[in-house]
Amino acid sequence: MADDGAAADNHHHPAALAAAAAAAAAAAGQNPPANGRARSSISGPIVGDGPVVAEPCSSTAGTKSLEATNNAYHGARSKLDSKSGALKKAGRYRSRSLSASSTDSYSSASYTGSSSEEDDVSPREKIQKTDKDFTDFCVRNIEQHAFGRREIEIAEQEMPGIMALRKRARDDKPLKNAKIVGCTHINAQTAVLIETLVELGAQVRWAACNIYSTQNEVAAALAWAGYPVYAWRSETEEDFWWCIDKCINAENWQPNMILDDGGDATHLMLKKYNAMFKMIKGIVEESVTGVHRLYQLSKANKLSVPAMNVNDSVTKTKFDNLYSCRESIIDSLKRSTDVMFGGKQVVICGYGEVGKGCCQALKGLGCIVYITEIDPICALQASMDGFRVVKLNEVIRNVDIVITATGNKNVVTREHMDKMKNGCVVCNMGHSNTEIDINSLRTSDLTWEKVRSQVDHIIWPDGKRIVLLAEGRLVNLSCSSIPSFVVSITAATQALALIELFNAPAGRYKSDVYLLPKKMDEYVASLHLPTFDAHLTELTDEQAKYMGLNKAGPFKPNYYRFPSQIMAIRLKQKFTQSNKR
Repeated sequence: MADDGAAADNHHHPAALAAAAAAAAAAAGQNPPANGRARSSISGPIVGDGPVVAEPCSSTAGTKSLEATNNAYHGARSKLDSKSGALKKAGRYRSRSLSASSTDSYSSASYTGSSSEEDDVSPREKIQKTDKDFTDFCVRNIEQHAFGRREIEIAEQEMPGIMALRKRARDDKPLKNAKIVGCTHINAQTAVLIETLVELGAQVRWAACNIYSTQNEVAAALAWAGYPVYAWRSETEEDFWWCIDKCINAENWQPNMILDDGGDATHLMLKKYNAMFKMIKGIVEESVTGVHRLYQLSKANKLSVPAMNVNDSVTKTKFDNLYSCRESIIDSLKRSTDVMFGGKQVVICGYGEVGKGCCQALKGLGCIVYITEIDPICALQASMDGFRVVKLNEVIRNVDIVITATGNKNVVTREHMDKMKNGCVVCNMGHSNTEIDINSLRTSDLTWEKVRSQVDHIIWPDGKRIVLLAEGRLVNLSCSSIPSFVVSITAATQALALIELFNAPAGRYKSDVYLLPKKMDEYVASLHLPTFDAHLTELTDEQAKYMGLNKAGPFKPNYYRFPSQIMAIRLKQKFTQSNKR
């Protein structure tokens, strides 16, 4: 689907030149080529087929032909300029520098959906149904289901681990009778997870955890397949909570499992449906913010069910948080700003696994990268990795890009943004829209100007502007797509966590927050090794005895801590010690 805003630049496009040349040929009394491709006004090969070799011709004929070409070209350009003027008046005009890469694509999480007037109508006001008269859903446009199915099929090819788990466990149905409320990003990769959970016996109802990350066509494909999905791109805050509510509270539906990203479904069920919450067998949480909320509930003795902290599992932190973010931060910034990275000064708030991935990517492209940290261990890591650790106020006036990756709130405040240079890009790789104080920008002295999907210019009274991406929400899920292979690792981890909690005998897990057992982490990793034709070395009996290990694993003792797990344990200890006081 072509971007409306790109129309102003069509006079540079080969198709526009071809049309102008064809018109010129007609004006000069020549026939345009039958295949629709324009020839040069000087007789020679078809334009684009190779070097144009001028052949002898009369000067009069050549002059007339060139004049005709010139007139036709400027006529076509005039029409396009008129169209761009109309777009300016309509408020939809984008300059070339802002539209060059913003082509709509169903393979991109950034620019999915229809641009028709129908988008102005809230999905909640539409009456939609599938070919089987299924109506228990609310998506942007159910007619996009075929495009979404294509995206899901493409993702399946790049998600070997979750597909292998689906194949191995579908006959056993380990999630039979599980009723799962899901609140995660809804994209092609999540769809593969959802359909895997159903194959393993579960019933599901699904909402989005982010108002901008939903791929409309994927949501349509899931609804078309008969899954209750309530999500669409660019929901309002009211829509967001309404969708989650519809997934929790439905007729003849008592959920017994929660798969959450950010803790919103858990929060709403606990607050509004407390009796229903007490029937939950387990919660699986995959974000640092959601895990923080769970520890807060545990501290306040309000967590009445066991919860699995997937965010700090080895497979999540070492692969999703690091490798996925390393690739998607570049994709996000390129798609949304067309920025040149070489020589840019960037400050990244937080040097956890997400921050590390961002730093590696940006440093590799020639950026000068600064780090802000609260943890001395992470700060030491950053220093020994070659990054300068600073306070944000020390560099905020000079940096070109500010990226948050902390999971905290108000990391970047209005005071910081007042000091930023003109054109500074501000975005979030952490969670939700709390890391950047967006509310402080919604004041009468500042002007918001939307220049592209997910790109706003915030303009100060003196004319200074900063570039805010995705309104402070997750930039890599709002402005780009994410690597399916890495998501396969996380999805398999989530599925195993659900299976573990749902089938655990009474007493194995108390009302607390747990890390995924190492054996399961290793199993998830093993599901993905065949893709690389990787072959594990097996311990001999003597070696296993010497190391005190089972030959089949786990290969790391429980007291062995990966960096991410150290952070998780510190967080838990913090709340435990606070509780004792």
